[in-house]
Amino acid sequence: MDALARQVMTACGLDLVLGDPRRLPHPVRLVGWLAGAAETTCRRSAGGTHRAGVMAWSATVGCTVGAAGLVLWLASHAGVAARDGVGALLIYFAIAPRDLVTHGGAVQRALAAGDLTAARRRVAMMVSRDTETLDAAGVARATVESVAENLVDAVTAPLFWALVLGPLGAVAYRAINTLDAMFGYRNARYRQFGWAAARADDVANWLPARLTAPLLVLAAPLVGGEMRRAWRILRRDGRRHSSPNSGLSEAAAAGALGVQLGGVGRYFGQEVHKPTLGDARRPLEPGDIGRANRLCLAAAALFLLLGLSARLLLAPGGTP
Repeated sequence: MDALARQVMTACGLDLVLGDPRRLPHPVRLVGWLAGAAETTCRRSAGGTHRAGVMAWSATVGCTVGAAGLVLWLASHAGVAARDGVGALLIYFAIAPRDLVTHGGAVQRALAAGDLTAARRRVAMMVSRDTETLDAAGVARATVESVAENLVDAVTAPLFWALVLGPLGAVAYRAINTLDAMFGYRNARYRQFGWAAARADDVANWLPARLTAPLLVLAAPLVGGEMRRAWRILRRDGRRHSSPNSGLSEAAAAGALGVQLGGVGRYFGQEVHKPTLGDARRPLEPGDIGRANRLCLAAAALFLLLGLSARLLLAPGGTP
């Protein structure tokens, strides 16, 4: 097993045991601080233009990857163990499979207890839509959509870039995804400024999203779904979404679970009609959140297994 494979496996093990560190300054928060400072500086010099957004994006990603590269370089001079340890930590900070299912599970428990207010509050931590008026089915739908979409953002895409480009690939992806979360809005403030961040995130997720969706189809029987139906829904609805990537995992999950996602939602006080994904065979229930969690964890495990296998086979000395 090569060093990068060990680092990836160690990072996944750390996340499953520890989750995101709550009492330590998470590097993603530092990226957010850096992005905020870059936005202020670039807007001062170039306003809210595309040029200002490109400048802020370049400065943030460049500084983030440069700082991580410096830390990794210093660790490599301290020995193989230090290099592998720092590499694993960098990947660990870029992924979040445990937090993904933890947040979904918290919403499910609140719904199961009949506490709609708590469920709305908890799902608001996962989504950007307005949650104050959601009913129980709406909360469940928003949670399942978030889990399916963030399977790529929080798990498979950073793993993909880690396996392809090493720890710095995972760091670069996390910075790109964080900038999209901060700047990638289609409102008056960010329509031009956030263009570069949104497009870069689309590019970074393009291949991981297309590798992840078929794995959700393969995992469908593990949650009582049918692969044939999941594949049909993926092919029929996967490109209806406004995002070139998010609709793929959401459609595959909808088909695997036998539910319908999308539809009407409220964002920043405005009603938004999103395309529907899947068939409305039945209303969503709290238990669908747990099924979505299991589905996405199974797909993530398949992604990791296949990714490591591909790396080991393609690495020098690998068995063809």
